[in-house]
Amino acid sequence: MRTASIEEKRRSGVWVWQAITGVLLVILLSLHMIVHHFVVEGGLRTYQQVLDYVGNPLVVAVEILFLVTVTYHAMLGVRAILFDLNLSESQKALVTRVLTVLGVVVVAWGVFLALALFRAANA
Repeated sequence: MRTASIEEKRRSGVWVWQAITGVLLVILLSLHMIVHHFVVEGGLRTYQQVLDYVGNPLVVAVEILFLVTVTYHAMLGVRAILFDLNLSESQKALVTRVLTVLGVVVVAWGVFLALALFRAANA
């Protein structure tokens, strides 16, 4: 019986995280759509309604979780697509580093904005 190589285990682990974040995205996106568009008269919150909504720390935490999940899922997807181009190992490493940095920047910027709204709501 053949044992899986480290590379095969790593690819399998990445796939599992892609699937987990995909399921989590369905849940978080559904929640996001319901609270932002379906329970609001007119289908869209005003700026003041957004501030009232994000004044709750639990809401900010869920929105940040949504941001992290979307970003992680997207970066893994782009990485998988680029890896299908038969890149060399050094190119794969570069792609992974670039996407990691891009993901961290996107999440940092989103968290900054979410916390700025939270502070504005509680000022």
